[in-house]
Amino acid sequence: MTRKKTYGQFCPVAKAAEVVAERWTPLVLRELICGSSRFSELKKGVPLMSPSLLSQRLKELEYAGVIETRPASSGRGSEYFLTEGGEQLAPLIEGLGHWGKRWLKPEFEEGDLDPGLLMWDIQRRIDLSAAPDQPRTTIKFVINGVPANFRNWWVVYEHGDTDLCMKDPGFEVDLYVTMPMRTAAEIWIGRTPIAQAVRDGDLTLDGSKNQVNAFHRWFALSVFAPT
Repeated sequence: MTRKKTYGQFCPVAKAAEVVAERWTPLVLRELICGSSRFSELKKGVPLMSPSLLSQRLKELEYAGVIETRPASSGRGSEYFLTEGGEQLAPLIEGLGHWGKRWLKPEFEEGDLDPGLLMWDIQRRIDLSAAPDQPRTTIKFVINGVPANFRNWWVVYEHGDTDLCMKDPGFEVDLYVTMPMRTAAEIWIGRTPIAQAVRDGDLTLDGSKNQVNAFHRWFALSVFAPT
């Protein structure tokens, strides 16, 4: 592997930063810590990162001993997993997120409002133990204020698994969730309570009483929301 530029210092902070603080690397580590292991899953968590750069960062992390590559359980392709050293980075990455939530300016720039990342986070944080007890549940999210091709999302959970779809899966919708992108981000990160967004008319829930009442139980917020 081509040797990267270094800080020219033997200090462990400098040596660690050469690996962990490279552009995009903290976000790739965030995705791995959150449980993503396939290349396609990692790409969903960093949609603005080019596939070639993601591949390069994964190779760098593997070379540094932070991750290891294993054959995919499906028999096709590879999967990426944190090594013991990589797992010990979890408190660092999570602490960085909590610090950013607490101390940095609260305003979201327009370029920060990424519906793809939002829905990917929502899908993998759903608390299935609190979901309505039925064979299949289909939730349609309508995110306003974004390009048309990123406006409609379907989350389907059945048999203990959840799937995120950008195209109508063809199932009957049990609950419609409609909100502007900025409101969605504010709710997700814990700055706006769900009940307040509903009262203000920024969040609309349309479905059976059982589905509406269950929403706040299975809709688990970001891990950084409590900060």
